[in-house]
Amino acid sequence: MTRAGQMLETYPADLGDVDRQKLTQCIEACFECAQTCTACADACLSEQNVAELTKCIRSNLDCADLCDTTGRVLSRHTGYDANLTRTVLEACAAACKSCGDECARHGEMGMQHCQVCAEACRRCEQTCRDLITSL
Repeated sequence: MTRAGQMLETYPADLGDVDRQKLTQCIEACFECAQTCTACADACLSEQNVAELTKCIRSNLDCADLCDTTGRVLSRHTGYDANLTRTVLEACAAACKSCGDECARHGEMGMQHCQVCAEACRRCEQTCRDLITSL
């Protein structure tokens, strides 16, 4: 069991009808995507054609920030606000879709770090959407 899963299992109050497995998967995907996007932005800065990667770098950094924030919001349960949680998840899914699309384009041109990032973004986007449907 992961740390996120352990923390959810040991939470002393009732989490209500939230699907713990989907919540755990989403928290983990958010933090993984944040790290991957940060690393991808850094790798883009090391490319010879860095000027052509401005949009990708910006997308990476925006996605990393939203994923990190979403993971932190999902990790808090006291005073839970379903509307805020849904809005944060929707924003994260949108950022992941945008970043995933941008990175996939560069991945098709041989930038492996962008391909890895696109995959992480797609996974995070899907786990956010899965969690939204279960709220």
